Amino acid sequence: MLKGSCQCGAVIYEVDATPIDIYVCHCTECRKQSSSAFGISVIVPAEAMRIVEGKTRIWTRPTASGGEILCLFCETCGSRISHADPAEDVVSIKGGSLASPVDLTGVKHIWTQSKLPGITIPAGCESFEREPA
Repeated sequence: MLKGSCQCGAVIYEVDATPIDIYVCHCTECRKQSSSAFGISVIVPAEAMRIVEGKTRIWTRPTASGGEILCLFCETCGSRISHADPAEDVVSIKGGSLASPVDLTGVKHIWTQSKLPGITIPAGCESFEREPA
């Protein structure tokens, strides 16, 4: 089981599943959301995630493909917990919100066409200029 929380600890969640995939995303949206060089997305089945404590809010934004994404965040501190495409049955947990850090060895790097100068993709990692097909 994966466990995590927002920055202030008001929202606590659990995921009763093994991650389907893990991405390091270099898109401009993930960089803005994380206020960092990239975002970490831990992909899990939507039905496996549940909020066990705290109040969240949802903000919806357009995607590069013309769809929309639902962004779940703590209503107290504003930390992003996850995001999901309502047309899919998976949720992208924000890696920094997990109680135990994820291993980034061998993860997939996506939206590398937007990565910051100086960021090096480790040898042996799959990488995609945009979203993987």
